[in-house]
Amino acid sequence: MIWKEITIHTTEEAVEMISNFLHEAGAGGVTIEEHADNDKPRDTSLGQWFEIPPNDIPEGEAKISGYFPEGLDIEAIISEVKERIEELRGYDIDPGQAEISVRDVSEDDWANNWKQYFKPLKVSDKLTIKPTWEDYAPQSPEEKLIELDPGMAFGTGTHPTTSLCLRTLEGVIREGDEVIDVGTGSGILAIGACRLGASRVLALDLDPVAVSSASENTKLNGLEDKIQVVESDLLSVLKGGGSGKLQVSLPVRVVVANILAEIILLFIDDVFQALQPGGYYIASGIYKNKEQAVEEALLAAGFEIEQTAREEDWVAFVARKR
Repeated sequence: MIWKEITIHTTEEAVEMISNFLHEAGAGGVTIEEHADNDKPRDTSLGQWFEIPPNDIPEGEAKISGYFPEGLDIEAIISEVKERIEELRGYDIDPGQAEISVRDVSEDDWANNWKQYFKPLKVSDKLTIKPTWEDYAPQSPEEKLIELDPGMAFGTGTHPTTSLCLRTLEGVIREGDEVIDVGTGSGILAIGACRLGASRVLALDLDPVAVSSASENTKLNGLEDKIQVVESDLLSVLKGGGSGKLQVSLPVRVVVANILAEIILLFIDDVFQALQPGGYYIASGIYKNKEQAVEEALLAAGFEIEQTAREEDWVAFVARKR
């Protein structure tokens, strides 16, 4: 099958938003290529294995490709995506030049080739992410595996925002905790929370693609009895919406969200309401230029900042409800 590949040259800061624009415009898949320099010092303290071919993408920039089946109005899609990219500037998100190109590609050129670079990845002392197509056995009784096939949903653990969340979760989760994962994507954080001892996780996402991906990954890990995936947002859940009876009891002890800072700022009060006194909110997906705004909003809502974790240009907060 031949697909139309729409490629956008942008900044790392705008990657998640533009990827979402392509999904919403009808992309059958999205690939992201960021600056890679194998001479760059990398954190290998946990035995991480980096096998990313160097490229000519400048540091701080990225290339995003969306794949659309033949027969769609590609010019209309490009026009829609261009308009939404320009709107990012009004939210203080720099998409760079956002140059767009189009070409025809065969399905095999993009659907599976990226998998050769996704290897088992140890992201914390206890958690290792294992792609479903890779052979890997735990190296110790304490090492817990997250089986993952992300499909078209965001969240492989290789992005700093996801690995930050998993490491901070390891320091917060207690045996038997109930957790809410807002914007679950591939379900990686919900699965990680269970591997760390959570008894129940409510995994929320508004994107049907993410809900499907998280549900499949939940099954891959044999956690259907612990993880409930719901197409919803947190506010709807607090108001009694969602589908059916919730498997967690509100309020919970831990809420985690790996979403853009602009979205995090919209529901901080909802998170406060969803947490028990003394409960923890792990907020990641925050680009460095939004760190102060998110910190101020957390403090204003009644949270105490217990930890600020950083990786590359991204920030995660561990905030405690007073």
